[in-house]
Amino acid sequence: MGRQRAATSARPILGAFTGHPASVGETYVEHMAVALSFGARLLGAGAAAIVHALVPALFQTAASDAVKAMHAEMENRPGPPAGA
Repeated sequence: MGRQRAATSARPILGAFTGHPASVGETYVEHMAVALSFGARLLGAGAAAIVHALVPALFQTAASDAVKAMHAEMENRPGPPAGA
């Protein structure tokens, strides 16, 4: 009975790591890679925006170009698997 209770109590915790990735048709590791990639690109776009704020002649469209490209990628990603 102790093992069953431990397995049951672990499910909500496991779901915090696997539920959303599964809802978009990815494993935890696949979702982590995609999210880290987007996060790194957002940091770069943010840095470009800060530099642009200080020197308007630099990186005039870098941040908005990056955001538009990432938006297009998100819109074109495959959705959740059928029946999910």
